[in-house]
Amino acid sequence: MTKSKKVLISGASIAGPTLAFWLARADFKVTVIERSDALRLGGQNIDITGPAQKVVRKMGIESDIRAAHTGEVGLQFVGSDNQPKASFPKNKALTWTQELEIIRGDLVQILYDSTKKDVTYHFGDWIEELKQHSDQVNVTFNSGKKETFDLVILAEGIRSSTRELVFGKEPVFDYVGLYMAYLTIPREKSDNKWWRWYTAVKSRVLMLRPDNHGTMRASVAFLEAEKGYEKLSPEEQKNLLKAKLKGAGWEADRISKALDTSEDAYLDKVGQIKAPRWSDGRIAMIGDAAYCPTPLTGKGTTLAIVGAYLLAGELARHENHEDAFAAYEKRMRPYVEEVQKLPPGIPWIVYPKTSVGVSVLNTFVGIFASRPVQKLVSLFTPKTKEKSKQEIVLPNFKWHNLKAEDHHK
Repeated sequence: MTKSKKVLISGASIAGPTLAFWLARADFKVTVIERSDALRLGGQNIDITGPAQKVVRKMGIESDIRAAHTGEVGLQFVGSDNQPKASFPKNKALTWTQELEIIRGDLVQILYDSTKKDVTYHFGDWIEELKQHSDQVNVTFNSGKKETFDLVILAEGIRSSTRELVFGKEPVFDYVGLYMAYLTIPREKSDNKWWRWYTAVKSRVLMLRPDNHGTMRASVAFLEAEKGYEKLSPEEQKNLLKAKLKGAGWEADRISKALDTSEDAYLDKVGQIKAPRWSDGRIAMIGDAAYCPTPLTGKGTTLAIVGAYLLAGELARHENHEDAFAAYEKRMRPYVEEVQKLPPGIPWIVYPKTSVGVSVLNTFVGIFASRPVQKLVSLFTPKTKEKSKQEIVLPNFKWHNLKAEDHHK
């Protein structure tokens, strides 16, 4: 592609810097703008699997990601006494802990460090107005600055305000009936390297996961009709969470107490973004802004990284940006739609209301984790680390500047 070289990316989380990395390799002049005053380095445990792992390997940052591993050894379902009801160790046939587990903020830092020399970053500013023309996009920023770009890519979050400037009400937020809260809490001697999942009555789930920063990442989830809790003030959200935690058992009191001093507590409703199109003229979107799959799928990071790689590759090899956007969507949409298919009964089946329901769930996962079942599943699981079935084809795009990819052929 030779006509469109100057690109603005809005969002410096995961999708944005990944896209910037590859566009810079194709000799695009890339600017990334981020609303926050600095990198947002908080967040929970995320994993990089399948095609996303192949992309970070091509980028030459897989070893950096491994070095920042959380240390998590697997998933345990525990009772109120903290005793395991079922254990799913890492690297077993049935497991939820992946090979590349990392705190979201650590990945953001790695991506930034790998792009800051070739990409211009502006923090503390955002897009206020977009005016498209046949040959350019005029952008007005909140700071008052105005600039012209050949292309604008939205790599923002699920509540992207810029998305509405371009696509209006077309993208739909599909609520799945669940609220989730996240916060970082102090580590205690009783903590270990397991991801611990505790199911409480009244459709509540509490989790604790280890990190590599000397703290623990806590989450609280509960089924609830859509009530706008995400619009409450931080203090109101904390009070709501304390009410939800009351009488839950296990580490509920500890998490509730930690809310008093928490600076990163975050509550939001869980849902998927369904958008009929991902581009309009010279503007396109990737990541959560375009196709958030929810944390329930465990594939949000994968979609962000893979989508960024595919969009950059198509822009690099197509002369016309609209052809590139169409090719990107043709490759990516079937994969997104497959990922967004939640199993029947999810999330309700793992959020029982009664103590009997909790007991049945714990019994079920205990059977699921048993040695006979694990052994049976292992017979049908590829013994190699890479899955035999390809989730999505990743073309070997020809970049103008192969600083990373040529070392991994």
